[in-house]
Amino acid sequence: MPTTTVRIPEEKRDLLKIVASIEKRDIKDILTELIDEYLERHKETLEILSRPEWVEAINKGLKASEKGETVKWRKKRPGK
Repeated sequence: MPTTTVRIPEEKRDLLKIVASIEKRDIKDILTELIDEYLERHKETLEILSRPEWVEAINKGLKASEKGETVKWRKKRPGK
C-alpha cells in the first residue's frame, strides 16, 4: 500500500494519539476507518457527478431556480 503524508494540527494529532492508546489501535487504522466512512457518505454524490446527463439536469435546474422558474425533471408517460 502506498504511503501518503497528511498534515494535521498538533492538537488533533495529540487527541488521536490519546484515542488510539485508549482503544489500543494504530492511528493509521483509525484514519483509514475515518476515510472509509467519509467516502461512503459521499458515494452517492460521486455516482451522480459521474453521469454527465445528471450534472446537466442539475445545472439546468439551478439556473432555472435563480430565475424563479421551474423545470420538469421527468417526462410524463402516456396514460399516466
